[in-house]
Amino acid sequence: MSEVRLQIDGKEVRAEEGATILETARAAGIEIPTLCLHEALEPFGGCRLCVVEVEAGGWSRLVVSCVYTVAEGLVVRTRNKKIDRTRKMLLELLLAHAPDSPPLQELAAEYGADRDRFGQETSFCVHCGLCVRYCAEVKGLHAVGFIDRGIRKEISFLPEIAAKECRDCMECFPLCPTSYLQAAFVLVEAFTSR
Repeated sequence: MSEVRLQIDGKEVRAEEGATILETARAAGIEIPTLCLHEALEPFGGCRLCVVEVEAGGWSRLVVSCVYTVAEGLVVRTRNKKIDRTRKMLLELLLAHAPDSPPLQELAAEYGADRDRFGQETSFCVHCGLCVRYCAEVKGLHAVGFIDRGIRKEISFLPEIAAKECRDCMECFPLCPTSYLQAAFVLVEAFTSR
């Protein structure tokens, strides 16, 4: 594969063609926050916290760095007022669902996010998809999945699969940034033990 040159936060970096901005930034020692990324999974771009600003051909726009691939001459900014304001808003929306999540609280402190800005919609799931994707991509079990869409979207265990597979596995539980997954599984166990 060929190599491309780009600039991240004023620093000239090289990356293999096809690499993502997030991979390239991390390799260069530049941190970008993420919530839905896991090294064993394909990038998802669900949390949007890894948003960065890219400039190419005189145009700039915000993109999700975990899925956006590098290109020759690309200029990337990982922090500025626009990016920080966007991340702050995203965090405030996520905090409305999971106000007590330690990873969210840590990022909220860094970006000055107000956990009470939006009315609490305490579902405790922030739709990062880590559990769903891990169960499908790594374990091949498909015991947990998304149901519904839009604001009604949530995760749910499939009782007939979860009852047989999840008790001995539970590998996805520590991935959950809100601990919602464990609570959902307890409900499934209660339902299937009747």
